[in-house]
Amino acid sequence: MAPPNSPPPAPHASRGGHHAPDVPIEDYGLLGDTRTAALVSSAGSIDWLCIPSFDGQPVFGRLVGGPAAGRFRLAPVHPATVFSRSYRPDSALLETTWQTVDGRLTLTEGMVAEVAGRLLPSTMLVRRLTAPDGPVEAVIEFDPRLGERHRAPRVERRGPVLVCNWATTTIALSTTPAVEVEPGLSHAVSVTPDHPFTAVMSLAEREPLVYVDPNAAWEALGGDELRWQAWCAGIDQDLPHRDAVVRSLLTLRLLTYSPSGAPVAAPTTSLPEVLGGVRNWDYRYAWPRDASIGIAAFLSVGKQDEARAFMAWLLTATRLHRPRLPVLLTLHGKHPGPEHDSADWPGYAHSTPVRVGNAASEQHQLDGYGWVLEAAWLLTEAGHHLYSETWRTMSGLADTVAKRWREPDAGIWELRADTAHHVHSKLMAWRALDRALRISVHHRTTARRTRRWSAERAALREEIERLGWNEETRSYTRSYGSHDTDAALLILPQLDFEPADSSRIRGTIDAITRDLDAGAPLLFRYLPGQDGLPGTEGAFLPCSFWLVQSLARSGRVDEAHALFRDLLELASPVGLYGEEMDPLTRRHLGNYPQALTHAGLVQAALALRDAGLT
Repeated sequence: MAPPNSPPPAPHASRGGHHAPDVPIEDYGLLGDTRTAALVSSAGSIDWLCIPSFDGQPVFGRLVGGPAAGRFRLAPVHPATVFSRSYRPDSALLETTWQTVDGRLTLTEGMVAEVAGRLLPSTMLVRRLTAPDGPVEAVIEFDPRLGERHRAPRVERRGPVLVCNWATTTIALSTTPAVEVEPGLSHAVSVTPDHPFTAVMSLAEREPLVYVDPNAAWEALGGDELRWQAWCAGIDQDLPHRDAVVRSLLTLRLLTYSPSGAPVAAPTTSLPEVLGGVRNWDYRYAWPRDASIGIAAFLSVGKQDEARAFMAWLLTATRLHRPRLPVLLTLHGKHPGPEHDSADWPGYAHSTPVRVGNAASEQHQLDGYGWVLEAAWLLTEAGHHLYSETWRTMSGLADTVAKRWREPDAGIWELRADTAHHVHSKLMAWRALDRALRISVHHRTTARRTRRWSAERAALREEIERLGWNEETRSYTRSYGSHDTDAALLILPQLDFEPADSSRIRGTIDAITRDLDAGAPLLFRYLPGQDGLPGTEGAFLPCSFWLVQSLARSGRVDEAHALFRDLLELASPVGLYGEEMDPLTRRHLGNYPQALTHAGLVQAALALRDAGLT
């Protein structure tokens, strides 16, 4: 793999060519507009963008599809090193500055999120090169290839605008100064202090194409930056490690599909959990679990509207499945299509298959009910009285838990092997019934219903304490009767199942940190090799942030703070996190950026705040 600061590849004047070394996952920055998102490397190459939404077809897919899948590159012509790279403060605009032989060249880029009330396309990507020190030669390469078969577009020119068509999809590229770009070829441009180079790409999907002057697009992007900064200004200034928390909250917002309020788990598919392996999954879907965790995170920093939007999506998306809670849904609340492999896609670092769809949607996962009922309780506790329909939905979910908690399930880790009686799932089922009972105090509920919930909650507690606890290991275990630990049990101090500093909870935390140690501050989510798939996987980053929460809530605040500081050192150069990390190389693995990891970071910081540490 090339290091993050490696020079961009030299321009070429022909299509195809040898497959370049894979860019480290953590080298990518995220550009987004709350409808879709792009991943851009420090070499100025957009290697992933799906249109018109997160779960649409890739138009730049080099990340997992190789050179034939297309990219959009702006970079220095000559070899250069990365001088600096970061997001502009409290915004979604990314800046990369290269040091070249002729001076510095800066790329500022982003996507416009707010397009309402103006004649703007729903997707607009804006990229500008500036050269403060003197003339610098740069290169533009625009090579869109749509879908799994990397279809080249039909190309036409409408004045200075390049228009690329595929049936119902059209994208347009405009530049200032004007350059007659031919898709798939590299073109040199000169950038001077007085004449920046601006490129704007706009999208039309089954609608008229809107042309946007590049300078007007740049002004629109500046207005978007001001809106993001105003949004961030409302976040508590006294939060511990506020910059990292704000970056994570911004990432969660960028990964929220604004037309429906659905939180996408990640904007990518098939970034591997081990390089060269088969643990490659499609995460461009919405998990009710993630939405519920997002509600807690946004409520805790005072973002009430975002929390309520997540709950609104939950109610709308699950309406056809009630009283069953689906494991995952499309961004529009539909059942995902069948999972299939993308033929002939080389995968990231030759990790195949590249998957579209996610078969976990067919599983029964009991823990999801607990997350959703907890979110409803947090809204109630914050003074948001649930609407009648919302309470009917939550009551139905609690009834389902009361009926089905004795069944085995697939568990939070979505293992594609046999189901089991996972202790974490049972604990979350207990949480679902407990929170339903708490909410029922504020809503009209029949005595018969609450008696049933109370009886089943008591039965669950008795069974968990009897079958889920192992005296030999002095900890709760992964499943009934086992000796194995499970990092998901780090949820224990937050449940009110027993006192957060009880001997059983302390023993469970100690067992997890001992048995699942992947080299501080990393943890495996379960013992490697226990999921029925060949090979192993990386350390699971959300678990380390869950450990921070557990330590803080159980009174071990100094340990929690030290661990959190160590985890902040593992962020990508622009403050993002994947799902997993290689314990040896400390390279990020899995789909990226991962919403669950960023939500875990926010909740860990809030746990430190609540423990009195600032």
